[in-house]
Amino acid sequence: MKGAQAALLLAGVFALPSPLFAKDSLGIFGDWGAFADPQMPRCYAIAKAAPSRLQRDFEPYASIGTWPSRGVRGQVHFRLSRKMATDRQITLRIGDRSFKLTGTNGDAWAPNQSMDAAIIAAMRAAGSMIVGATDQRGRRFSNTYNLDGVATAMDAATVGCANL
Repeated sequence: MKGAQAALLLAGVFALPSPLFAKDSLGIFGDWGAFADPQMPRCYAIAKAAPSRLQRDFEPYASIGTWPSRGVRGQVHFRLSRKMATDRQITLRIGDRSFKLTGTNGDAWAPNQSMDAAIIAAMRAAGSMIVGATDQRGRRFSNTYNLDGVATAMDAATVGCANL
């Protein structure tokens, strides 16, 4: 990631609602950042979706979080760019793998821990991923992510939470 792109990632992360505002940066790795919030306590890797000129209700991002006090590690979460239609399928494509996600409004996640683990393994081996859904107006949309740096960012977040 170039310096300007890293600055945009950090600006985007700090513009997110306060629950995602991190106290400590653990580093920027390619298109991904890693952060720790000792007050929560939690750590996560996060990236913004590729830019788009299409309508957006939200600024989309993907994150992989760890909450040591809750015993949660490697939980995948997507903030989609639009409000989703009710009872419509959300699909994540990583390389030649496809995953059915669950979600409401503009948020999507894996339905269980074993799928979180499978998604993370696929992310480590691929160059990009695409989340697709249908918005409230019945229009298909997708958000694309470059996975450059995701493995290192996830590892940094896991290590960052080791002492929380």
